[in-house]
Amino acid sequence: MKIFVLRLGHRISRDHRISSHCGMVARAFGANGIVYSGEHDQELLDSVQNVAKQWGGKFEVKYEKDWKSFIKKWKGRVIHLTVYGIPIQERIEDIEKSKDDLLIVIGGEKVPPEIYKLADWNISITNQPHSEIAALAIFLDKLFKGGELYKRFAKGMIRVEPEERGKKVIKK
Repeated sequence: MKIFVLRLGHRISRDHRISSHCGMVARAFGANGIVYSGEHDQELLDSVQNVAKQWGGKFEVKYEKDWKSFIKKWKGRVIHLTVYGIPIQERIEDIEKSKDDLLIVIGGEKVPPEIYKLADWNISITNQPHSEIAALAIFLDKLFKGGELYKRFAKGMIRVEPEERGKKVIKK
């Protein structure tokens, strides 16, 4: 199963940090790639791709101008993370059983109403206001049952050696 994240509505003037964090969380928590829509931002694409290159693992980063067409062409299931959806604990088993490739849609600016109809599942992490970054991390953690936290990334130039106190970074 491949898992991609679609980040809707990136705005260069406002969202660089949030959008880059969406990419880093997607990678670190086990997704195969992230697709950005909204304003094309080559600096953002390069930044997230550079993290993948430095820290290792295979992770795709790309831009898609037409998010709706991208979703309609997706070969797999679509999960929209939204405050208004069905609680994750009520649907995670169904999602796990599907075995299809997954496209996880996370918002940016106001989410277009069509998303709710295009998604196979509209899932909430909580019905309270929260960050799409937190929702993505929690969703992927539930999907992988915590296994992504032990993932090793091949061919990285930077690796952290866990320590009780202090910081130990190994650079190749």
